[in-house]
Amino acid sequence: MGSSPTLLRAQLYHTPLNPFEQADALQAISDGGLLFEGGRILALGSYSELARAYPQASLLDRRDAVVLPGLIDTHVHYPQIPVIGAMGLRLLEWLKQRTLPEEEKFRDVSYARTQARIFLRQLARNGTTTALVFGAHFSGAMDAFFAEAAGSGLRITSGLVVSDRHLTEALHTTPERAYHESRALLERWHGVGRVRYAVIPRFSLSCSEGLLEVCGQLLRENPDLLFTSHLNETVNEIRTVRELFPWAGDYLETYEHFGLLGSRSVYAHNVYVTDSELSRLAAAQASVSHCPSSNMFIGSGLFSLTRHLQHRVHVALGSDVGGGTGFNLFKEGLMAYQGQMLQHQAGYPLHVTHLLYLATTGGARALALEEEVGDFSPGKQADFVVLRPPVGSTLEATLQHSPSAEASLASIFTLAREESIAEVYVAGKPVWTS
Repeated sequence: MGSSPTLLRAQLYHTPLNPFEQADALQAISDGGLLFEGGRILALGSYSELARAYPQASLLDRRDAVVLPGLIDTHVHYPQIPVIGAMGLRLLEWLKQRTLPEEEKFRDVSYARTQARIFLRQLARNGTTTALVFGAHFSGAMDAFFAEAAGSGLRITSGLVVSDRHLTEALHTTPERAYHESRALLERWHGVGRVRYAVIPRFSLSCSEGLLEVCGQLLRENPDLLFTSHLNETVNEIRTVRELFPWAGDYLETYEHFGLLGSRSVYAHNVYVTDSELSRLAAAQASVSHCPSSNMFIGSGLFSLTRHLQHRVHVALGSDVGGGTGFNLFKEGLMAYQGQMLQHQAGYPLHVTHLLYLATTGGARALALEEEVGDFSPGKQADFVVLRPPVGSTLEATLQHSPSAEASLASIFTLAREESIAEVYVAGKPVWTS
């Protein structure tokens, strides 16, 4: 006999529509039912209606909790947990003094494996079910990471990070070695479980033209891979890139010239961007990962969401650990909101529906997973987060007096952190329980 479907009962919130383009994008069901079987969602609606229609379903009763789609982090660094909170440094100094020395430690595969386990556990306990992960510079460290990722149950896209100049000698490769090591990793891991491979030059500043050409070759040979890198994060970075690539009209062209701009490309930061770059990003249907806490912590600048939206560039959220201040995407949503508020007339007035979209459905679209995850539409994978405020917490007190679904969701983005994440499910199976 086959297994019966499971009926989840809870307060349900999701954004099946894009609130930047359509009104009433938030769907909230106060006593909702989510029916799933074999990892996929069969139906969504009121609990009473689904309970009558599917009396054979096993009940997962979470009436005391809020359930949201699994959160999607579109930019986070696997080797950087130990440098979270490295204050007082701008980007290039932060890299030189704190980050690159830590990343050199990943030559030790045992150390890398331990850090991979910690990293994946932190994603899950913060409600992140899907992530585009900046990897390590060492193939052994990435082999260990992919093995841990494949066993974690999470949806992880990552790849070997490649550079051949302006970092440290230990982190440098050659175009030939980068190609062969990347090729071996993707042939071994791409498509294993929920693991996918991404081509990842660290940034143009640390890559020769030969290395960027190799990245383009990998994408041409494997068009289903994702591409990710950094773009227009700081003024000093952009100035250095202009010196290194005098033929390029702007930063984006240093990627574009080598075939690294497309619909499966995700660029992190993009704080200091020209109108020409925005137009080309939009035409290519590329995505930008907005990393608000990192932009503020490292002092990079405030993100111009309004200009991205005017040019119809797709935007999602990234935690950018360890420049970012933690894994929690609710906090990133709050930081995004505050960053826009600080820009007064130039900022985009974000509603909480926008924040949920950026952290879920928008992330799915950026990672070419919009047909699989991001919201609770029937046919998609049953990825969800069970959020229960700690007893006696400020969040619990706020939710008890909430006048509306929107107010409740706003309280969650303002106050909920990892201690409020009770359970996390991917394809209907638990990957984290507090």
